[in-house]
Amino acid sequence: MFERPQSGERAVLVHVDFPDESGPEDLLEFTDLASSAGAQAIATVTASRTAPDPRFYVGSGKAEEIRDQLSAEDAQLVIFNHELSPSQERNLEQLLQARVLDRTGLILDIFAQRARSFEGKLQVELAQLKHLSTRLVRGWTHLERQKGGIGLRGPGETQLETDRRLLGQRIKRIHRRLDKVRSQRAQGRRARERADVPTVSLVGYTNTGKSTLFNRLCNANVYAADQLFATLDPTLRRFSLPGFGDLVLVDTVGFVRQLPHELVAAFRATLEETLEADLLLHLVDAHDPERHARIEQVNEVLDVIGASAVPQILVYNKIDLSAEPPRLLRDVQGRITRLWCSASSGAGLDLLEQALGEFFLADQLQGWLQLPASAGRLRAAIYQTGRILQDVTDESGGWWLEVRISQRELEVLYRREGQQYALYASREPVNVASAAQAP
Repeated sequence: MFERPQSGERAVLVHVDFPDESGPEDLLEFTDLASSAGAQAIATVTASRTAPDPRFYVGSGKAEEIRDQLSAEDAQLVIFNHELSPSQERNLEQLLQARVLDRTGLILDIFAQRARSFEGKLQVELAQLKHLSTRLVRGWTHLERQKGGIGLRGPGETQLETDRRLLGQRIKRIHRRLDKVRSQRAQGRRARERADVPTVSLVGYTNTGKSTLFNRLCNANVYAADQLFATLDPTLRRFSLPGFGDLVLVDTVGFVRQLPHELVAAFRATLEETLEADLLLHLVDAHDPERHARIEQVNEVLDVIGASAVPQILVYNKIDLSAEPPRLLRDVQGRITRLWCSASSGAGLDLLEQALGEFFLADQLQGWLQLPASAGRLRAAIYQTGRILQDVTDESGGWWLEVRISQRELEVLYRREGQQYALYASREPVNVASAAQAP
């Protein structure tokens, strides 16, 4: 029986090129993932195959080469840049006499290191348990079947069945706890909806600068570093947009190529913040030569979670590394669809505020409101928005207010007072430009 080493971070990395997959750029990302997990990559073994080997994934000859590398470099860990089946992982460990980790296990380990909040730890544990449930047999091969002979009759598969039952019970408990967290998040979203505060969610590939931009816009101190998955737990902060008012900015977990299905399922409660957002700021590393492929990969994940219909603006970040100037790009309707900026240096952030302003002020109205003398509280609320251009008192003691304000914001103010509004082109009610009733 093979006893797995319980420690050691010296690792041999294994990458196999297939005809339908990417090449060196994928290997570079894999190296960054291993480094982010804390592994010390002392050797990299590459191979080319048309299809995975059903027993060792890389074939017996290449598996022996990996074993030789382990012995020569005194390494204790082998990490594959691919998803291994439980039997392949077991066969490789028996042959190599070392721990074997596939891409899914590597990403789960990184997430486990990054989780800080109670919810994040639960989500990571759920993903790990689901991944482990298919690999339990590796730890108890000596109990797979009963042996014959006096003194050798054991409990058979009782231990495996016990482990599976305990694992299933733990998964159910985590699901119940996450359901409570999901209900709390839904309650928070309902409160924001009642206050009518729009939500902007930062999405994008990992290490594109989402947390750096979040910190600069919101004066926050979210952990940001030049590494993959530096931020795991979502963070919400209020952000005051000049000329509009408050927004809620959400910093979310970054995506990655071949994001494990266990993680997508476990983090669905977190990703609902993206699904319910009014606008997505899709951050892209302008310095990354594979940025176009990264955009497609992020859009694939957004499609999986049902957020593909949420409006988004592409934000090409890190122009300080690519020597590109800040600029905007509009579509044929004149709407801003792309912009270039640097969250690190602050260059182009005025263009980002302009893009947000144009998006949320698209329903901007200008005209006159007639308020009776009894509507002092409503008048004060309108003043707090800073949207009043003129204020004229009429003969009855009421007011005529000339405003420039979004229809959404105006409806909210009147709804709070249980009234409906009418907007006039001038101070003469007979010339009605538009009139709308609050729902």
